[in-house]
Amino acid sequence: MQPNLTRPLTLEAPTETADGAGGLAQGWTALGQLWAEMRPRAGSETSGQEAALSRARWTIITRAAPFGAPSRPAPGQRFRDGARLFDILTVAEADPQARYLTISAEEERIR
Repeated sequence: MQPNLTRPLTLEAPTETADGAGGLAQGWTALGQLWAEMRPRAGSETSGQEAALSRARWTIITRAAPFGAPSRPAPGQRFRDGARLFDILTVAEADPQARYLTISAEEERIR
């Protein structure tokens, strides 16, 4: 079955830049936009010291890209959909022909 790639997501990679005081500042750089299908999975809720955290797991399907290509998602990167962020946990080929990738991602929200 062919996935329904109707949701545009921005792929972002972590970056470090000089903060001007001798240290490094963490940031994110957009690598491009990928069209995806998103399927919700399990979720959980935990209480922090200041607020409740809600974590939702997602399966995200995108077109495949070769290893090493900047358009291929990798663990440690994330997807952005407006203000929503999805941390990429795992990436695997979704089919024997390697036409699509199955990505396990986690979204964390402060409630």
